Amino acid sequence: MKQKTVAFCTLGCKVNQYETNAMMQSFMQNGYEIVAFDEKADIYVVNTCTVTNMADKKSRQMLRRVKEINPNSILVAVGCYVQVSKEKLKEIPEIDLILGVNEKSKIIEYVERLSIAEQNLSVQVSDIERQGEFTEFGVVTYTEKTRAVIKVQDGCNQFCSYCIIPYARGRIRSRKPEWVIEEITKIAQKGIKEVVLTGIHLTSYGKDFKPKEFYLIDLLEEIQKIEGIERIRLGSLEPTLITEEFVKRLAKLSKVCAQFHLSLQSGCNATLKRMNRKYTIEEFERGVELLRKVYPEVHLTTDVIVGFPQETEEEFQKTYEFLKKIRFYKMHIFKYSPRNGTVAAKMPNQIDGNIKEERSNQLMELSNKNEEEYQKQYIGKQVEVLLEDREGEYIKGHTTNYMVVKVKTEKELENTVQRMTITDTENLELIGEL
Repeated sequence: MKQKTVAFCTLGCKVNQYETNAMMQSFMQNGYEIVAFDEKADIYVVNTCTVTNMADKKSRQMLRRVKEINPNSILVAVGCYVQVSKEKLKEIPEIDLILGVNEKSKIIEYVERLSIAEQNLSVQVSDIERQGEFTEFGVVTYTEKTRAVIKVQDGCNQFCSYCIIPYARGRIRSRKPEWVIEEITKIAQKGIKEVVLTGIHLTSYGKDFKPKEFYLIDLLEEIQKIEGIERIRLGSLEPTLITEEFVKRLAKLSKVCAQFHLSLQSGCNATLKRMNRKYTIEEFERGVELLRKVYPEVHLTTDVIVGFPQETEEEFQKTYEFLKKIRFYKMHIFKYSPRNGTVAAKMPNQIDGNIKEERSNQLMELSNKNEEEYQKQYIGKQVEVLLEDREGEYIKGHTTNYMVVKVKTEKELENTVQRMTITDTENLELIGEL
């Protein structure tokens, strides 16, 4: 009997990537072969994203492409876009199976039930608002080159005015610490040295545990003890997490990397208030000062939205000046895009696209300037680099604060930590010498 094949397409964030890997493992354990998405397969799974209207559009496009490759295949739509727009997906005739966020962990069961029943369309989307516990996939090995990504949290209670994710992912749910520790321990035994903790709202980890109090910092202290893990990196954090107590305990953890992504979105308090963000720029700056006091060479990155509804030129200039003051290593700039179903989409005074483009360009120019200045400071310094993959004569890797370094060598040094001297910079990358 011919082995059945399955192909995956993943859109969106690291959490989606992690869940795709979990689904892949489930299929492989049940005797399926994984093939590339552009190859002919028996089953296609599109793990959708809904963070922007463009993500919705891309999800629909990928779903419609599948039957061109194999008209007789089973097409499965899963994930966030499904969760908020299942009625729209029912209108796409090519789809055979529609699964919500919580149904990902049972994908094999639904696919095989569909194969037997030979139904035209099966829709399995549970009410995410009623989901009270973290959906456990078991031990999943999802690696990005030489680092492993671990999902420890799901859902969000923030309800920022521009964001649809709480409706797609539900309320906060934290993964039990023993499951996280078991997964990371097994990853360490495979020789992987770096782990990245990720979640939909990582800052909220543990806030749903009752009655026991166990938060993100407690989890980090437990991971620090795992033999074989040399680096612990964190996904996006809310500035409200960075308190004196948190940083004091964090500073004692030698494996935590001195690179943090603090989500800012705007450097203007009036704009932050319209966004329904839960902090002020003064509180954000205090958090940055705390981190820089403990980690003198800390690299801070952030997200910024330009052209949010009602953003005046004065408000934008406040953001620009605040970003100059903070001096982030790198900034991810997003032009505001109205997301159907959110409060911000209904706000008056939506900003013209040309203005958004102009503001975006100004901030990207500032980000590139910061990155170049930071990198020049490292010429002549010694750094430790986790080398990851070869590109011709060079092997590339990352420092603890996530700067890209490439070194010319014929030695096979992938997945090793090497100390080297920085000799130059090139195309926003550092050149190292062993």
